[in-house]
Amino acid sequence: MIVTAATLVLILVGVGVYGLVTGPRTPDPPPATPSPSAPVTPGGDPRDLAPIPETDDPEEFARSVATALFAWDTASGLMPLDYTSVLLEVADPTGIEQAGLASDIVGYLPTRDSWTELRKYSTTQRLEITEVFVPEAWADAVEQAQPGQLQPGTTAYTIEGIRHRAGVWNDEPTTSAHEVAFTIFLTCPPDSDPCYLLRLSILDQPLR
Repeated sequence: MIVTAATLVLILVGVGVYGLVTGPRTPDPPPATPSPSAPVTPGGDPRDLAPIPETDDPEEFARSVATALFAWDTASGLMPLDYTSVLLEVADPTGIEQAGLASDIVGYLPTRDSWTELRKYSTTQRLEITEVFVPEAWADAVEQAQPGQLQPGTTAYTIEGIRHRAGVWNDEPTTSAHEVAFTIFLTCPPDSDPCYLLRLSILDQPLR
């Protein structure tokens, strides 16, 4: 399949990662942090969340990121921002993509109000991964990119899976399952340094 430069731009803009192929730019300001006066939910400690393991294997890293992205428990005493911090710990170390990544993650987590509502039912979530692959569209993007526009070791993995939720409704356990698909953009430096996370596609709008 032949992809023109204009088509490539449309592909990447569509998944919110156009910054990955536009070359160096001024780093975005870091995401805002809560003020000291922000309400704190008792009983939860973000340090209890397991970190994403370091690895130089891109598929292994993509699987770990996908698992962490969908794993949460409203009864833990934690809030969505706490789960976001786990993913930001393995973000682009230059900080260039961090603000964009934080915005991407927001699209995967419940809002604060929704979280409060889901907590009434002790809702938990996890991801069952069914397929992991490098999308053909990414190969086209790499082919069209100019030298230096993509860091060595940068790649994309599309994840397909089933989002499982469980909770309690009228004192009875209840579950739901929903198919999801998305693309993870990451870099695994060729010098065997650990992989790091760049951006995420919009949920259910993956590269194919």
